[in-house]
Amino acid sequence: MVKSVWVKADKGSWDERKARITAALELGADAVLVNEEDVRKVRELGKIRVAAFIRESGSEADVPVVGRGSEGDGTQPLPPDLSKSHDLSLLRGLGKNAGAYVEIRSKGHERLAAELARVSKTLLVVGADWKIIPLENLIAELQPLGTEIVMGARDSTEARVAFETLETGAHGVLLDTADRFEIQKTVALARGGSARLPLVAARVTRLRQVGMGDRVCVDTCSVLNPGEGMLIGSQSNGFFLIHAEVEESAYVAARPFRVNAGPVHAYILTGEKTRYLSELGAGDEVLVVSAKGDATRSVVGRVKIERRPLVLVEAEAQGQTLKTLVQNAETIKLVRPDGKAVPITQLKEGDDVLVHLMAGGRHFGMKVEETIIEK
Repeated sequence: MVKSVWVKADKGSWDERKARITAALELGADAVLVNEEDVRKVRELGKIRVAAFIRESGSEADVPVVGRGSEGDGTQPLPPDLSKSHDLSLLRGLGKNAGAYVEIRSKGHERLAAELARVSKTLLVVGADWKIIPLENLIAELQPLGTEIVMGARDSTEARVAFETLETGAHGVLLDTADRFEIQKTVALARGGSARLPLVAARVTRLRQVGMGDRVCVDTCSVLNPGEGMLIGSQSNGFFLIHAEVEESAYVAARPFRVNAGPVHAYILTGEKTRYLSELGAGDEVLVVSAKGDATRSVVGRVKIERRPLVLVEAEAQGQTLKTLVQNAETIKLVRPDGKAVPITQLKEGDDVLVHLMAGGRHFGMKVEETIIEK
């Protein structure tokens, strides 16, 4: 079954809603769920399937959705007789092209969802505390009807569960997030792949020992593979792929859960946002990136900050100068374009290493369009 990804963009200011709509367009989502008054604005931004909350018949949306508006809290009052529900009557008048939205807070809401699904083409169902059982019940009951079930999810992890429930899973997910990486990763899951960040070759132009500094080891709750690491940089325009300690040496055993990332001030790419290495702690999430650019999330189990000798690495890629610092030790490695790791102690000026380039500066980890000079 081909899965679909819908992005929920009905709350907040227009700038906030527009950011979600734009992300959906740029990252390949299948649909957006907006308020009726935003339908034309979405059309102006780009071509995508548009679902919109309505209060009465008549809509320019591809999928008029009954059940809630932007001012609502997500719940529908349950009438004593579900057959007399106002939403049910409105759906009957709209025809099978319409969709129904239900936030499940009780068994009664699950029954309401089932009744609305019988007269609508699409059922958008959100769990108040995200329970799997209601979704299983609805999939089992509605499968013979051919109703498109779109399950609410807050991130790609919940989306995966929705896609796999009862093997066949939901037809799609309604993603309620502004995190572009989560949208990208969920789209990749729906297409049967993984999120990918573009990596390019950068030519090393300078290597210099700079003395002692506090450096950060990021120990994850995952076993990393050869070619994998984290994207680290001293500047927001570019990040070096720092390799995990997956290889043994004559002096130390492999620590495949660890990336000796860099000094406390450095940025680490954690998705759409960056963090300072000094900010990370147990339970935080970071990106693990392969030499091909495939990106997955991993949980931080521990962060170790110790004083060690550092090396400054400068490189150029596509007209940009990038910098980072790493510990001066043979276990710290960057990654060549062929995917092989190269120790910092063997790296030479003129060598090529993998980096990820980004535009714009950073303000509290978020990308901003303003003049920022980092050197």
